[in-house]
Amino acid sequence: MDGHGGAAIAVREAGAYKYSQGGVCVSLLGPFDVTVKERPVSLTAGRLRALLALLALSPGRVVTAERLASALWSEGRPPHNVRRSVQTYVSRLRSLLGPDSIASRSTGYVLQTAPESVDVLRFGKLLAHASASSDPAEERTCLSEALSLWRGDPFDGVPSPWLKESQSTGLVERYLTALERRIGLDLAAGRHRELAAELAGLVARHPLREPLWRQMIIALDRCGRRAHALAQYEVIRSRIAAELGVDPDPSLQRIYSDLLAGRALSTTEA
Repeated sequence: MDGHGGAAIAVREAGAYKYSQGGVCVSLLGPFDVTVKERPVSLTAGRLRALLALLALSPGRVVTAERLASALWSEGRPPHNVRRSVQTYVSRLRSLLGPDSIASRSTGYVLQTAPESVDVLRFGKLLAHASASSDPAEERTCLSEALSLWRGDPFDGVPSPWLKESQSTGLVERYLTALERRIGLDLAAGRHRELAAELAGLVARHPLREPLWRQMIIALDRCGRRAHALAQYEVIRSRIAAELGVDPDPSLQRIYSDLLAGRALSTTEA
């Protein structure tokens, strides 16, 4: 799924994150989930789930009927009267979510909910707060909250190839980058012992993700396990050579040289 080994994001045990006490809440960072005023709503039809997912990515803004149609029927032959078919699906969705949940406009439809009620948008907002913060503790808090929103593969249960192709890869990359940044902050704070175990699981799920291997090697070395750190470098070096036909990136090679020379590893490499 992630483009770096095809492994799925680790699933949280907690249920879908709920953002508000009322209105429509849509969770897309994992198995599809929707609630209205904290009540679960079951959307059994795949196109209803896809329709709501599309609207939820732009809450409070018009999503044109043409855009909805192109995404809903991205594969196969669209119906003869596409606009009428979109209107029918919107009516069905409105009947399940509530009469005021979706507003009709001349060019399309608007999901009437706050951006904070959609986990994808909440995720992006928290990452922006983290990036803007000059306080490592505050940055870590924002990153941890953002990462906690993930429950599995994005758009799981949403039968829309268009959505998955246009959105999933970028979301997963943002997730992994945020995860690596949070781990970097933890390494700088001296949490290397707890990180060594976490990173062992992460590199198993993302076996070609070099920044995670780099961080694991640093954590192992900080734990006094230099021989194991060297062995792990050989694991990723041979894996990259076998699967991609290239050498590890320069930063990983520098870490290996430092390990061989007995030099202390810098967290700036993490």
